[in-house]
Amino acid sequence: MASMTDLIFLLLIFFMITSTVVSPNAIKVLLPQGKEQTSAKPLTRVIIDKDLNYYAAFGDDTEQPVTLDELPGFLQSCAAREPEMYVALYADVSVPYGEIVKVLNIANENHFKMVLATRPPDSDNE
Repeated sequence: MASMTDLIFLLLIFFMITSTVVSPNAIKVLLPQGKEQTSAKPLTRVIIDKDLNYYAAFGDDTEQPVTLDELPGFLQSCAAREPEMYVALYADVSVPYGEIVKVLNIANENHFKMVLATRPPDSDNE
């Protein structure tokens, strides 16, 4: 009976170790639910318009134009001001998915929390 418990513990340890090694291939994002949602932490905004122009702002600051190459530096300076910040990405509906992935990769490489902004489902704006 003692050898059976040893075997169970070995199997348990094996499965615990192998389950932490496996990582999913999906980018996890938090989608806002609507205008009732408030944020407790300062929010950094990255906006991509339909002409693929990038804009960025921290907190209540006004948006300023940035290039894709300048974006990591801007986000790192925002993170230095507020380590618990998260980044909201506002992308026009016509923006190609590849451009959104570029911003998601920048956030992932720098370990920033990312939120994809959406409009409420009952909105009539298109």
